[in-house]
Amino acid sequence: MTVRLALVADIHHGAPSATKRGDTALGLMEEFARFTNAARPDLVIDLGDRISDIDRDTDLRLEREVAEAFAPITAPVRHICGNHDRDHLEVADNEAILGQSLANETIDIGGWRIALWRADSRIIRTPEHSGFVLKEADLLWLSRVAQTADRPLLVMSHVPISSHAQTGNYYFQNNPSASTYPHAERARAALAQARVPVVCMAGHVHWNTITKVDGIVHMTQQSLTESFTTSGEPAGAFGLLELGDTVSWQVEGKDPMRFAFAPTADRWTPVMPVFDSLPEFAARRRTAA
Repeated sequence: MTVRLALVADIHHGAPSATKRGDTALGLMEEFARFTNAARPDLVIDLGDRISDIDRDTDLRLEREVAEAFAPITAPVRHICGNHDRDHLEVADNEAILGQSLANETIDIGGWRIALWRADSRIIRTPEHSGFVLKEADLLWLSRVAQTADRPLLVMSHVPISSHAQTGNYYFQNNPSASTYPHAERARAALAQARVPVVCMAGHVHWNTITKVDGIVHMTQQSLTESFTTSGEPAGAFGLLELGDTVSWQVEGKDPMRFAFAPTADRWTPVMPVFDSLPEFAARRRTAA
């Protein structure tokens, strides 16, 4: 049985902000609802950042408007909170508006296990720390899901954990630490415990990317309303992910993507440490000198 998922990321409903065309979000959500109902997926996943935050009262209104935009979709919908959904709102506020729990969750569909890893996405801004915090409880949950997986595993989150290069990214080339969690390597190590194929999908970074780390394919989907790759027009990105013996991902809109691969449970050889920390390499350098 092939499992079909419809994906939308980084809706950013609200006033335009930098290259985010939030003013077009609700109209594009109408198109996404039509696209989704025609595709007839098993599940619809919202990867977070439904709004561009302003203040608590405004954000509550904006989140309600996005929730209403999902109402015409006939397939089950699951949501993940992004950082903009959390700047002025609690997880409980989002749960009340969306009518569902936003705790970490696994769903078995067909031959796949889908892990909605709703790790804390609030950006902390204090004199001691600025950025995401990967909470130990979220890391332990991910580790246990990987350890006990008895079928191929799809991990979905707002923030990617591949720590891949952000060269050319409007937001993150010069702010790479904001593109992932600190200590993301611990999350990758947790996934490496799985004895089954693992695939990761995230949003947040506002572009379509494919990165393979330790035998695990990490993908990020373009924002619905981003424009830095599309000459100022909103990308209108709608994703369709099909899971079977082969994984097929396509993104529709002005920034399209097509990619297919066969996931495996293979892992890579552990990485070498710094050359000079290895006696055989250090001795060679001393001899050469």
